[in-house]
Amino acid sequence: MKNVHSMNTGSAVQAEADRLADFVLFTQRSCILNLSGELSKGNVSFPQFFLMAYLSSEEYLTMSDIAKKMGHSTAAATGLVDRLEKLEYVERIHAAEDRRKIMVRITQKGVELVSRMRREISADLATMLANMDQEEADTVEATRRAMGTLPQG
Repeated sequence: MKNVHSMNTGSAVQAEADRLADFVLFTQRSCILNLSGELSKGNVSFPQFFLMAYLSSEEYLTMSDIAKKMGHSTAAATGLVDRLEKLEYVERIHAAEDRRKIMVRITQKGVELVSRMRREISADLATMLANMDQEEADTVEATRRAMGTLPQG
């Protein structure tokens, strides 16, 4: 009997996961389209934007930290930082204890871009959530609770 219950629970979980995957794909497509249009105005690529998003939540990152977070080589990370530095979205600073150590931090201009994009993504998601049917809303709510990523409402 235990195996039947596990299979039923497993298929229910899979069904919820499938519905959530559809929601993620839909929201991602919508958000990415808006993000793409906005970022192209400032000549910023998605990897550059994602790097700025990482930097906006940290005081600074070293080049090796950036390479690790982005899944790139240090040389590729340096190229990302070079382009963002030219656009004045990030800056390099030397560590006080070791001037050879280069740290990268986001500038106010970069913070403003990330904040604006986050607000736009949030507004897009709010619109999508408001237009969900009850089954979709239940799936998102159950997933939110299971993941524990947002406060319980």
